This record gives sequence, structure tokens and C-alpha cells, in this order.
Amino acid sequence: MPHVLTISVGRPQPKEWAGLGRTAIDKRAVAGPVAVEPLGLAGDAVGDTEHHGGPDQAVSAYAREDLDFWEAELGLPIRDGQFGENLTTSGLDLNALEVGTRLHVGDPAEGALLEVAYVRTPCNDFKGWMGESGFDPRAWVKRFTAAGRPGPYLRVLKAGTITAGDAIEVVHRPGHGITVRDMFVALNTDRSRLPELLVIEGLSAKARKKAEEFVQRTAPPLPPVEPVI
Repeated sequence: MPHVLTISVGRPQPKEWAGLGRTAIDKRAVAGPVAVEPLGLAGDAVGDTEHHGGPDQAVSAYAREDLDFWEAELGLPIRDGQFGENLTTSGLDLNALEVGTRLHVGDPAEGALLEVAYVRTPCNDFKGWMGESGFDPRAWVKRFTAAGRPGPYLRVLKAGTITAGDAIEVVHRPGHGITVRDMFVALNTDRSRLPELLVIEGLSAKARKKAEEFVQRTAPPLPPVEPVI
């Protein structure tokens, strides 16, 4: 049964290597029930509000199976929350979920309804955090990108309360076939795929803007209009 292994939150902390001089990437596990609010988890915050947070990036998730992959690659143990995720999950391939997939977490009545909305994109703050945590940060952004295991951001469709160990149920699959991994590739490594994202109902504003701008740039010119005599 897919479930939440760990719930982690963090507050902005000063870091010399952070782009804004502060970052909340250091997420730590919390015990007991946690409120899922429209813009994220109670007790959590973001340091860079331009690139993180908001309704389409309210909750970040990363699978324990993907952390295990990176443990093998990097040769060091990786704790839940190390990648800045709020929810560390087990038993569900998050990167294979279609964008727009809805997940119910926790008690049927009191739990939260979440929707896959966007993807995590590695940045220099992530690189700096990995270096501070004892990992080799050299080319980390490129390495993480090449692996194609970004993890999704989730929007909150129904607020509620969740606890580590809660079941995750897939309650809706949109059926368009565009997965978290596909969105990541389109946004970061193969922009020719950006138009594919436009089939997604409720596509995040950031992704829609990038896709529409690409279509406008690459659209063939209109044929000249013959003058009417």
C-alpha cells in the first residue's frame, strides 16, 4: 500500500551559498498530525518565494525509492527530507504519475486531497545544500537533471490533517499521458516537447507561460495577404 513514510518541514535559515542568503531546503521530520493548508504544511515555509511556494507548489514530494537510487549513486546514506521534500513516500512511482493525478492522503474524512501540479527543478541552492551535507556538489544540478527523477509539487485541493504512515490513494488519473518525468524533460532538457503540456487541464501558470511562449516563437510565419484590387 503506498503511504507517507515521513513528513518534514523547515523554516528559512541564513546560508552563505544560498542565492538570497537564506533557504528553507533543510526539512526535518515531525511527529504527530500535521495540518495541510491551502499553501502548504503547517510549520513549513519557503525562502525564495519567486521560485518556490504558491498554490501550484504547495507541497513537495519525493519517493524513498528515488532516495535509495541516489544512495547507491552517491555512496552515502540519505535521510528522508534531505532533498527538501515535505512528504517522503513509499510504494508509489511519483515520477510516473500523470500531471493532474489526484492523491488522497490519510483518513477518508479528515485527510487531504492533493493534485500533482508541477515538478521540482534543481538549483544552485540544492547544490549548496548537498555540499554542506557532506555530498560531492560538483555538477550536482546536471547530474540530478540527467537522472530524470525530479519528484512532483502538489497543489492542495482539500485541506486536512495527515500523519506519517498514512495511506496514499490514487483517486483520479486524467488520462492524457503526460507524466511528472515528461513535464520535467519538457521544461528543462527538451523544450520541443513544451507544446505537449498544453493538453493538461489546470496546467500550472508557470508551465503554461513557458509552453505558450515556445509555441509563439516557433510558429511558422503567416503567408502574405494578397492585396485586394
